Amino acid sequence: MSQDSAAATEAARKLTGRRRREVVAVLLFSGGPIFESSIPLSVFGIDRQDAGVPRYRLLVCGGEEGPLRTTGGLELTAPYGLEAISRAGTVVVPAWRSITSPPPAEALDALRRAHEEGARIVGLCTGAFVLAAAGLLDGRPATTHWMYAPTLAKRYPSVHVDPRELFVDDGDVLTSAGTAAGIDLCLHIVRTDHGTEAAGALARRLVVPPRRSGGQERYLDRSLPEEIGSDPLAEVVAWALEHLHEQFDVETLAARAYMSRRTFDRRFRSLTGSAPLQWLITQRVLQAQRLLETSDYSVDEVAGRRGFRSPVALRGHFRRQLGSSPAAYRAAYRARRPQGVAESAATVVETMVPSQGPPSGRRGSPLSAAAVAVAASMGPGEHSLPGPDAYVPGRPALPGQRSAP
Repeated sequence: MSQDSAAATEAARKLTGRRRREVVAVLLFSGGPIFESSIPLSVFGIDRQDAGVPRYRLLVCGGEEGPLRTTGGLELTAPYGLEAISRAGTVVVPAWRSITSPPPAEALDALRRAHEEGARIVGLCTGAFVLAAAGLLDGRPATTHWMYAPTLAKRYPSVHVDPRELFVDDGDVLTSAGTAAGIDLCLHIVRTDHGTEAAGALARRLVVPPRRSGGQERYLDRSLPEEIGSDPLAEVVAWALEHLHEQFDVETLAARAYMSRRTFDRRFRSLTGSAPLQWLITQRVLQAQRLLETSDYSVDEVAGRRGFRSPVALRGHFRRQLGSSPAAYRAAYRARRPQGVAESAATVVETMVPSQGPPSGRRGSPLSAAAVAVAASMGPGEHSLPGPDAYVPGRPALPGQRSAP
Protein backbone atom coordinates (compact mmCIF):
# COMPACT_ATOMS: atom_id res chain seq x y z
CA MET A 1 0.00 0.00 0.00
CA SER A 2 1.39 3.43 -0.93
CA GLN A 3 1.98 6.13 1.67
CA ASP A 4 -0.85 8.18 0.15
CA SER A 5 -3.26 5.22 0.38
CA ALA A 6 -2.13 4.43 3.93
CA ALA A 7 -2.69 8.03 4.98
CA ALA A 8 -6.13 8.04 3.39
CA THR A 9 -7.05 4.77 5.13
CA GLU A 10 -5.90 6.08 8.51
CA ALA A 11 -7.87 9.31 8.01
CA ALA A 12 -10.97 7.37 6.98
CA ARG A 13 -10.93 5.44 10.28
CA LYS A 14 -11.57 8.70 12.12
CA LEU A 15 -14.84 9.29 10.28
CA THR A 16 -18.09 8.67 12.06
CA GLY A 17 -20.16 5.78 10.73
CA ARG A 18 -22.40 7.81 8.46
CA ARG A 19 -19.58 9.65 6.69
CA ARG A 20 -17.54 8.30 3.79
CA ARG A 21 -14.73 10.07 1.96
CA GLU A 22 -16.21 9.26 -1.44
CA VAL A 23 -19.38 11.19 -0.54
CA VAL A 24 -18.49 14.77 -1.49
CA ALA A 25 -20.62 17.76 -0.45
CA VAL A 26 -19.98 20.97 -2.41
CA LEU A 27 -21.16 24.05 -0.54
CA LEU A 28 -22.41 26.86 -2.80
CA PHE A 29 -23.30 30.43 -1.92
CA SER A 30 -25.09 33.19 -3.76
CA GLY A 31 -22.66 35.51 -5.52
CA GLY A 32 -20.00 32.86 -5.96
CA PRO A 33 -18.14 32.69 -9.30
CA ILE A 34 -19.51 29.92 -11.48
CA PHE A 35 -16.12 28.80 -12.88
CA GLU A 36 -14.61 27.99 -9.49
CA SER A 37 -17.90 26.48 -8.33
CA SER A 38 -18.03 24.15 -11.32
CA ILE A 39 -14.58 22.60 -10.71
CA PRO A 40 -15.52 20.17 -7.90
CA LEU A 41 -18.86 19.51 -9.61
CA SER A 42 -17.01 18.34 -12.72
CA VAL A 43 -14.30 16.40 -10.91
CA PHE A 44 -16.52 14.60 -8.39
CA GLY A 45 -19.94 14.69 -10.06
CA ILE A 46 -19.37 12.97 -13.42
CA ASP A 47 -19.19 9.19 -13.75
CA ARG A 48 -15.87 8.38 -15.49
CA GLN A 49 -15.56 4.75 -14.41
CA ASP A 50 -15.13 3.76 -18.07
CA ALA A 51 -11.82 5.66 -17.99
CA GLY A 52 -10.64 4.03 -14.78
CA VAL A 53 -11.69 6.86 -12.44
CA PRO A 54 -13.45 5.61 -9.28
CA ARG A 55 -16.85 7.16 -8.77
CA TYR A 56 -17.68 9.69 -6.09
CA ARG A 57 -21.16 10.55 -4.87
CA LEU A 58 -21.83 14.28 -5.17
CA LEU A 59 -24.14 16.31 -2.92
CA VAL A 60 -24.55 19.92 -4.08
CA CYS A 61 -25.61 21.92 -1.02
CA GLY A 62 -26.87 25.47 -0.73
CA GLY A 63 -25.05 27.34 2.02
CA GLU A 64 -28.00 29.74 2.35
CA GLU A 65 -31.54 30.19 1.12
CA GLY A 66 -31.90 29.99 -2.67
CA PRO A 67 -32.14 30.57 -5.47
CA LEU A 68 -28.41 31.28 -5.62
CA ARG A 69 -27.40 34.02 -8.04
CA THR A 70 -23.98 33.52 -9.63
CA THR A 71 -21.76 34.93 -12.37
CA GLY A 72 -23.68 36.66 -15.16
CA GLY A 73 -26.89 36.76 -13.15
CA LEU A 74 -27.57 33.04 -13.46
CA GLU A 75 -29.82 31.57 -10.79
CA LEU A 76 -29.11 28.13 -9.36
CA THR A 77 -31.17 25.89 -7.11
CA ALA A 78 -29.13 23.46 -5.04
CA PRO A 79 -30.79 20.04 -4.61
CA TYR A 80 -29.63 19.80 -0.98
CA GLY A 81 -29.36 22.10 2.01
CA LEU A 82 -26.87 22.26 4.86
CA GLU A 83 -28.34 19.13 6.45
CA ALA A 84 -26.81 16.99 3.68
CA ILE A 85 -23.31 17.88 4.85
CA SER A 86 -23.85 15.50 7.76
CA ARG A 87 -23.59 12.58 5.30
CA ALA A 88 -20.38 13.70 3.56
CA GLY A 89 -16.83 12.63 4.33
CA THR A 90 -15.43 15.36 2.08
CA VAL A 91 -16.80 18.91 2.11
CA VAL A 92 -15.65 21.40 -0.54
CA VAL A 93 -16.14 25.17 -0.41
CA PRO A 94 -15.17 26.23 -3.95
CA ALA A 95 -15.44 29.99 -3.48
CA TRP A 96 -16.86 32.78 -1.34
CA ARG A 97 -18.57 35.83 -2.78
CA SER A 98 -16.64 38.51 -0.90
CA ILE A 99 -13.47 38.45 1.16
CA THR A 100 -14.82 41.39 3.19
CA SER A 101 -18.14 39.90 4.30
CA PRO A 102 -18.72 37.14 6.90
CA PRO A 103 -20.17 33.79 5.76
CA PRO A 104 -23.54 32.67 7.18
CA ALA A 105 -23.27 31.39 10.75
CA GLU A 106 -25.31 28.27 9.93
CA ALA A 107 -22.84 27.25 7.23
CA LEU A 108 -19.88 27.79 9.56
CA ASP A 109 -21.53 25.63 12.22
CA ALA A 110 -22.12 22.85 9.67
CA LEU A 111 -18.46 22.94 8.62
CA ARG A 112 -17.27 22.77 12.23
CA ARG A 113 -19.51 19.78 12.96
CA ALA A 114 -18.33 18.00 9.82
CA HIS A 115 -14.70 18.55 10.79
CA GLU A 116 -15.28 17.36 14.36
CA GLU A 117 -16.79 14.16 12.98
CA GLY A 118 -13.74 13.47 10.82
CA ALA A 119 -14.74 14.93 7.45
CA ARG A 120 -12.07 16.27 5.12
CA ILE A 121 -12.68 20.01 4.58
CA VAL A 122 -11.48 21.67 1.35
CA GLY A 123 -11.38 25.37 0.47
CA LEU A 124 -10.68 26.36 -3.13
CA CYS A 125 -9.43 29.90 -3.81
CA THR A 126 -11.53 32.33 -1.69
CA GLY A 127 -13.22 29.35 -0.06
CA ALA A 128 -10.26 29.52 2.34
CA PHE A 129 -11.89 32.60 3.89
CA VAL A 130 -14.93 30.50 4.83
CA LEU A 131 -12.71 27.86 6.43
CA ALA A 132 -10.79 30.57 8.29
CA ALA A 133 -14.04 32.16 9.52
CA ALA A 134 -15.06 28.77 10.89
CA GLY A 135 -11.76 28.58 12.80
CA LEU A 136 -10.64 25.50 10.86
CA LEU A 137 -7.38 27.09 9.69
CA ASP A 138 -6.20 28.32 13.10
CA GLY A 139 -2.58 27.32 13.62
CA ARG A 140 -2.48 25.59 10.24
CA PRO A 141 -0.66 26.25 6.96
CA ALA A 142 -2.98 27.42 4.19
CA THR A 143 -3.03 29.23 0.88
CA THR A 144 -5.43 31.14 -1.33
CA HIS A 145 -5.19 33.21 -4.50
CA TRP A 146 -2.01 35.30 -4.24
CA MET A 147 -4.06 38.48 -4.65
CA TYR A 148 -6.07 37.71 -1.50
CA ALA A 149 -3.31 36.14 0.59
CA PRO A 150 -2.33 39.41 2.36
CA THR A 151 -5.94 39.98 3.38
CA LEU A 152 -6.31 36.42 4.66
CA ALA A 153 -3.09 36.76 6.68
CA LYS A 154 -4.09 40.10 8.15
CA ARG A 155 -7.67 39.16 9.01
CA TYR A 156 -6.77 35.77 10.48
CA PRO A 157 -3.27 36.17 12.02
CA SER A 158 -3.33 32.67 13.52
CA VAL A 159 -3.41 31.16 10.02
CA HIS A 160 0.01 30.43 8.48
CA VAL A 161 -0.68 31.80 5.00
CA ASP A 162 1.75 30.81 2.25
CA PRO A 163 0.94 32.70 -0.98
CA ARG A 164 3.56 30.75 -2.94
CA GLU A 165 1.82 27.37 -2.92
CA LEU A 166 -0.66 26.10 -5.52
CA PHE A 167 -2.33 24.08 -2.77
CA VAL A 168 -1.68 23.03 0.80
CA ASP A 169 -2.63 19.61 2.19
CA ASP A 170 -2.68 19.67 5.99
CA GLY A 171 -4.32 16.28 6.35
CA ASP A 172 -7.98 16.86 7.10
CA VAL A 173 -8.02 20.50 5.92
CA LEU A 174 -6.86 21.46 2.42
CA THR A 175 -6.74 24.81 0.59
CA SER A 176 -5.79 25.94 -2.91
CA ALA A 177 -4.90 29.05 -4.88
CA GLY A 178 -6.93 30.40 -7.82
CA THR A 179 -9.01 28.68 -10.48
CA ALA A 180 -6.49 26.32 -12.10
CA ALA A 181 -5.02 25.45 -8.70
CA GLY A 182 -8.48 24.27 -7.68
CA ILE A 183 -8.19 21.61 -10.37
CA ASP A 184 -4.71 20.74 -9.07
CA LEU A 185 -6.06 20.20 -5.55
CA CYS A 186 -9.03 18.12 -6.73
CA LEU A 187 -6.66 15.90 -8.70
CA HIS A 188 -4.50 15.61 -5.60
CA ILE A 189 -7.52 14.43 -3.63
CA VAL A 190 -8.29 11.76 -6.23
CA ARG A 191 -4.61 10.74 -6.18
CA THR A 192 -4.67 10.50 -2.37
CA ASP A 193 -7.88 8.46 -2.37
CA HIS A 194 -7.29 6.16 -5.33
CA GLY A 195 -3.68 6.42 -6.48
CA THR A 196 -1.67 7.90 -9.32
CA GLU A 197 -3.31 5.91 -12.13
CA ALA A 198 -6.80 7.14 -11.27
CA ALA A 199 -5.62 10.75 -11.00
CA GLY A 200 -3.75 10.41 -14.30
CA ALA A 201 -6.83 9.03 -16.04
CA LEU A 202 -8.92 11.91 -14.74
CA ALA A 203 -6.28 14.44 -15.81
CA ARG A 204 -6.34 13.02 -19.33
CA ARG A 205 -10.12 13.37 -19.44
CA LEU A 206 -9.85 16.99 -18.25
CA VAL A 207 -6.89 17.62 -20.61
CA VAL A 208 -4.73 19.05 -17.82
CA PRO A 209 -1.32 18.08 -16.38
CA PRO A 210 -1.60 15.37 -13.70
CA ARG A 211 0.83 17.39 -11.57
CA ARG A 212 2.06 20.95 -11.98
CA SER A 213 5.45 21.93 -10.60
CA GLY A 214 6.27 25.26 -9.05
CA GLY A 215 3.91 27.57 -7.22
CA GLN A 216 2.08 30.88 -7.54
CA GLU A 217 5.25 32.98 -7.64
CA ARG A 218 5.36 33.10 -11.44
CA TYR A 219 1.92 34.75 -11.45
CA LEU A 220 2.49 37.26 -8.67
CA ASP A 221 1.65 40.88 -9.36
CA ARG A 222 4.23 43.23 -7.91
CA SER A 223 1.78 45.90 -6.85
CA LEU A 224 1.13 46.55 -3.19
CA PRO A 225 -1.70 44.63 -1.53
CA GLU A 226 -4.79 46.83 -1.23
CA GLU A 227 -4.88 46.63 2.55
CA ILE A 228 -1.32 47.81 3.02
CA GLY A 229 -2.03 51.27 1.61
CA SER A 230 -2.85 52.94 4.92
CA ASP A 231 -0.34 51.04 7.00
CA PRO A 232 2.91 52.72 8.17
CA LEU A 233 4.88 49.97 6.42
CA ALA A 234 3.43 50.99 3.04
CA GLU A 235 6.08 53.67 2.58
CA VAL A 236 8.88 51.22 3.33
CA VAL A 237 7.50 48.61 0.91
CA ALA A 238 7.02 51.25 -1.79
CA TRP A 239 10.63 52.39 -1.28
CA ALA A 240 11.84 48.80 -1.61
CA LEU A 241 9.97 48.31 -4.89
CA GLU A 242 11.47 51.46 -6.37
CA HIS A 243 15.03 50.63 -5.25
CA LEU A 244 15.29 46.96 -6.14
CA HIS A 245 18.15 47.90 -8.50
CA GLU A 246 20.22 48.72 -5.40
CA GLN A 247 21.77 46.23 -3.01
CA PHE A 248 20.02 46.30 0.36
CA ASP A 249 18.73 43.68 2.77
CA VAL A 250 15.88 43.19 5.21
CA GLU A 251 17.85 44.91 7.98
CA THR A 252 17.83 48.05 5.81
CA LEU A 253 14.05 47.88 5.50
CA ALA A 254 13.63 47.30 9.23
CA ALA A 255 15.80 50.33 9.96
CA ARG A 256 13.73 52.48 7.59
CA ALA A 257 10.62 51.35 9.48
CA TYR A 258 12.31 52.15 12.84
CA MET A 259 11.72 48.58 14.00
CA SER A 260 13.82 45.70 15.20
CA ARG A 261 14.33 42.93 12.66
CA ARG A 262 12.09 40.59 14.65
CA THR A 263 9.25 43.10 14.94
CA PHE A 264 9.58 44.04 11.27
CA ASP A 265 9.44 40.38 10.20
CA ARG A 266 6.26 39.83 12.21
CA ARG A 267 4.53 43.01 10.98
CA PHE A 268 5.58 42.43 7.37
CA ARG A 269 4.28 38.85 7.35
CA SER A 270 0.95 39.91 8.85
CA LEU A 271 0.47 42.48 6.06
CA THR A 272 1.72 40.60 3.01
CA GLY A 273 1.45 36.93 3.98
CA SER A 274 5.15 36.45 3.19
CA ALA A 275 8.44 36.65 5.07
CA PRO A 276 10.28 39.86 4.06
CA LEU A 277 13.38 38.07 2.77
CA GLN A 278 11.35 35.75 0.53
CA TRP A 279 9.27 38.69 -0.68
CA LEU A 280 12.39 40.69 -1.51
CA ILE A 281 13.93 37.81 -3.47
CA THR A 282 10.65 37.28 -5.34
CA GLN A 283 10.47 40.93 -6.38
CA ARG A 284 14.09 40.93 -7.59
CA VAL A 285 13.50 37.79 -9.66
CA LEU A 286 10.34 39.23 -11.20
CA GLN A 287 12.10 42.45 -12.19
CA ALA A 288 14.99 40.42 -13.58
CA GLN A 289 12.45 38.43 -15.58
CA ARG A 290 11.08 41.64 -17.10
CA LEU A 291 14.55 42.93 -17.91
CA LEU A 292 15.40 39.67 -19.66
CA GLU A 293 12.26 40.11 -21.74
CA THR A 294 12.79 43.76 -22.63
CA SER A 295 16.55 44.34 -22.97
CA ASP A 296 19.75 42.91 -24.43
CA TYR A 297 21.67 43.07 -21.16
CA SER A 298 23.69 39.95 -20.39
CA VAL A 299 22.59 37.77 -17.49
CA ASP A 300 25.48 39.17 -15.43
CA GLU A 301 24.31 42.73 -16.15
CA VAL A 302 20.70 41.85 -15.32
CA ALA A 303 21.84 40.47 -11.97
CA GLY A 304 23.65 43.72 -11.13
CA ARG A 305 20.78 45.92 -12.29
CA ARG A 306 18.26 44.06 -10.15
CA GLY A 307 20.15 44.04 -6.88
CA PHE A 308 21.63 40.52 -6.86
CA ARG A 309 25.09 40.27 -5.35
CA SER A 310 26.22 37.89 -8.08
CA PRO A 311 24.97 36.24 -11.31
CA VAL A 312 25.11 32.91 -9.47
CA ALA A 313 22.57 34.20 -6.95
CA LEU A 314 20.25 35.34 -9.74
CA ARG A 315 20.49 32.01 -11.56
CA GLY A 316 19.73 30.01 -8.41
CA HIS A 317 16.74 32.06 -7.32
CA PHE A 318 15.44 32.39 -10.89
CA ARG A 319 15.45 28.63 -11.41
CA ARG A 320 13.80 27.93 -8.06
CA GLN A 321 11.10 30.52 -8.66
CA LEU A 322 10.40 30.13 -12.38
CA GLY A 323 11.71 26.65 -13.14
CA SER A 324 14.18 27.79 -15.78
CA SER A 325 17.58 29.41 -16.09
CA PRO A 326 17.62 33.12 -17.08
CA ALA A 327 19.24 32.34 -20.44
CA ALA A 328 16.75 29.57 -21.26
CA TYR A 329 13.84 31.77 -20.25
CA ARG A 330 15.02 34.61 -22.52
CA ALA A 331 15.51 32.24 -25.45
CA ALA A 332 12.03 30.76 -25.04
CA TYR A 333 10.48 34.18 -24.64
CA ARG A 334 12.07 35.60 -27.78
CA ALA A 335 11.15 32.52 -29.79
CA ARG A 336 7.47 33.15 -29.06
CA ARG A 337 7.24 36.93 -28.64
CA PRO A 338 6.95 39.24 -31.70
CA GLN A 339 10.04 41.45 -31.84
CA GLY A 340 8.08 44.66 -32.26
CA VAL A 341 6.15 44.09 -29.05
CA ALA A 342 9.32 43.43 -27.05
CA GLU A 343 10.98 46.58 -28.39
CA SER A 344 7.89 48.65 -27.57
CA ALA A 345 7.83 47.35 -24.00
CA ALA A 346 11.56 47.92 -23.63
CA THR A 347 11.17 51.56 -24.66
CA VAL A 348 8.49 52.13 -22.02
CA VAL A 349 10.48 50.43 -19.27
CA GLU A 350 13.81 52.10 -20.03
CA THR A 351 12.29 55.59 -20.15
CA MET A 352 10.20 55.26 -16.99
CA VAL A 353 12.04 52.90 -14.65
CA PRO A 354 15.46 53.55 -13.10
CA SER A 355 18.09 50.86 -13.57
CA GLN A 356 21.24 52.00 -11.76
CA GLY A 357 19.71 54.98 -10.02
CA PRO A 358 17.36 57.90 -10.75
CA PRO A 359 16.95 58.70 -14.44
CA SER A 360 18.96 61.59 -15.72
CA GLY A 361 17.65 63.67 -18.58
CA ARG A 362 14.92 61.12 -19.36
CA ARG A 363 11.24 61.73 -19.81
CA GLY A 364 8.88 60.31 -17.21
CA SER A 365 9.40 59.36 -13.61
CA PRO A 366 9.99 56.10 -11.73
CA LEU A 367 6.92 53.90 -11.67
CA SER A 368 5.78 51.41 -9.11
CA ALA A 369 6.64 47.79 -9.82
CA ALA A 370 3.03 47.19 -10.84
CA ALA A 371 3.35 49.79 -13.60
CA VAL A 372 6.56 48.15 -14.77
CA ALA A 373 4.72 44.85 -15.11
CA VAL A 374 1.94 46.56 -17.07
CA ALA A 375 4.36 48.27 -19.44
CA ALA A 376 6.36 45.13 -20.08
CA SER A 377 3.38 42.88 -20.70
CA MET A 378 1.32 45.13 -22.97
CA GLY A 379 1.77 45.18 -26.68
CA PRO A 380 0.86 47.92 -29.20
CA GLY A 381 -2.83 48.73 -29.02
CA GLU A 382 -3.53 46.71 -25.88
CA HIS A 383 -5.85 48.45 -23.46
CA SER A 384 -6.23 46.12 -20.52
CA LEU A 385 -4.49 43.40 -18.61
CA PRO A 386 -5.62 39.78 -18.38
CA GLY A 387 -6.69 38.27 -15.10
CA PRO A 388 -4.15 36.37 -13.01
CA ASP A 389 -5.11 32.99 -14.46
CA ALA A 390 -5.37 34.14 -18.08
CA TYR A 391 -3.19 32.89 -20.91
CA VAL A 392 -1.36 35.73 -22.67
CA PRO A 393 -1.04 35.16 -26.45
CA GLY A 394 2.54 35.42 -27.60
CA ARG A 395 3.99 34.93 -24.16
CA PRO A 396 6.02 31.73 -23.64
CA ALA A 397 4.54 29.05 -21.46
CA LEU A 398 6.58 28.42 -18.32
CA PRO A 399 7.11 24.91 -17.00
CA GLY A 400 3.78 23.50 -15.84
CA GLN A 401 1.77 26.30 -17.44
CA ARG A 402 -0.70 25.65 -20.23
CA SER A 403 0.39 27.31 -23.46
CA ALA A 404 -3.08 27.87 -24.87
CA PRO A 405 -6.67 27.95 -23.67
